[in-house]
This record gives sequence, structure tokens and C-alpha cells, in this order.
Amino acid sequence: MSSEFSILGRGRAGRALATAWGPRVALLPHTGRPEGLVVLAVPDRAVAELAEAFPGRCVHLAGSLHLAGVPCAHPLTSFDGEPRDWNGTPLAVTGAVPDALRRAFGDLGFAAFDLPAELKPLYHAAAVLTSGHAATLWLGAEALLRAQGVALPGRGLLPLAEATLHNVERHGPAGRTGPFSRQDAATIERDAAVLPEPWREIFLKLGGALD
Repeated sequence: MSSEFSILGRGRAGRALATAWGPRVALLPHTGRPEGLVVLAVPDRAVAELAEAFPGRCVHLAGSLHLAGVPCAHPLTSFDGEPRDWNGTPLAVTGAVPDALRRAFGDLGFAAFDLPAELKPLYHAAAVLTSGHAATLWLGAEALLRAQGVALPGRGLLPLAEATLHNVERHGPAGRTGPFSRQDAATIERDAAVLPEPWREIFLKLGGALD
């Protein structure tokens, strides 16, 4: 069975999608120059140069980057190199993504929506806040405890993070808990006082960001 299209880039996104699509796709390094449709699963800085090699037949995955004439399909997820259950995962589409590729993403469960080019930076910033920044907060909180000799048993802070996401999924803004949502000024002041900078500033600014 010949491949329907190719993926350039053997990073986490490329490997995960290629495994999920199976024999439908050929996974190639950046130096590959295949025929037919090409998905560019490469770092943002490499997209423009590679896109020139596949005029009119490539799609890139860079959520923040817009290149005139080069369509984008950005999966709103965090890849680790392995296929996952992507049912209901948004797929931001900017430009004329070929129907064959839209169907291929749909076959994996991705839910496509049209994202105007001028809104891509805002969309991607929201994604970074949700994923990279959230992970930094969790890892930073663990590091603060570890620095004072507090080693949480079991799965550490992960059950709290998972329960928080579950509550927000079910209840929206009402699922947010803690001293800021309760407007518990005494607890906020006591907690902030023991935090080093910049964590104290982050703690106070993030806590009040939705007020």
C-alpha cells in the first residue's frame, strides 16, 4: 500500500501522528523531498524554508506562525511521540488545507475549526498559558516544596492538578477553588509572604487575573 501523504519531521508530533495514521503516511527527516502532499511537523524556524520546496502542496503545524499561501493545521494538544485519544481535540485550520488532510486529521478524532490568521498569536498564547505555563507552575511548586525538604508521597501534586481540571471541565469558572476564589485575604497574605520572588508576584498576579 502506497502512502497517501508524507510527514517531514521526526519529533514528537511527527512520530505520534505517523504512528496513528500508520501505512497511510511516510515519516521522513527534514531533508526528505517526497512527491504529493506534505505535512511539515518541524520547528517554526524551519517552516518557511521547507515550505518553498513544496509549493501548493504542504501544510504546517505551527500554531503561532502564519505564512501567506501556506496553510496550517494546528492540533491543540501536547504530543509526546505516541498516539493518544484525540477525539474532540480542536484542530485550528488557517488557509486552504487540502480536503484529504482535513479528512485524515478528522479520522484521528480532531475537530477542525477555522482560525483567522490575525488571531493565531492570541490563540497560541492561550495554548501556551494552558500547557507550557501550567506545567511550569506545577513543576515550580514542586521545586519550592522540595527545596524546603517537603517530599510529597504518592503522585505528588498531580492528583490536585487533575482534580482541578476535572472541576473546571464540569463546572466552568465555578470549578475554580482556593483562597482567591473565596476572597480569603488573610490566607492569601500568609501564603504570599513565604514565597520568594518571582513566585510571590506570579502568585498574586495570577490569583487576581480573573477578578
